[in-house]
Amino acid sequence: AVVSTQSTGKLIVYDHDTFSKDDRMGEAEFEIKPFMEALKTNISGLPSGTIISTTQPSKQNCLAEETSIAYVDGGKVIQNICLRLKNVECGTVEIQLQWIDLPKD
Repeated sequence: AVVSTQSTGKLIVYDHDTFSKDDRMGEAEFEIKPFMEALKTNISGLPSGTIISTTQPSKQNCLAEETSIAYVDGGKVIQNICLRLKNVECGTVEIQLQWIDLPKD
């Protein structure tokens, strides 16, 4: 659940061990604000694949490479993100953000 559009997402990565405790592999953070702002953009009539915004990696974020927020078929807005893990020797993790409206009970 998104509590605030100013939120920072935090991802903690663990390995999966069968016979022992799972080990923490690293962590990464990502800003959710640009994605939430892109959702508010009027996307009607845009061709599939239209880039709404782009963010470059920097020392202020955990991005391992440039990330883009795009409009894709079916009226979806997605963001593919490659994050550099912190507190570990090396490692990256790839995630995709996509807004999904949940049905109300």
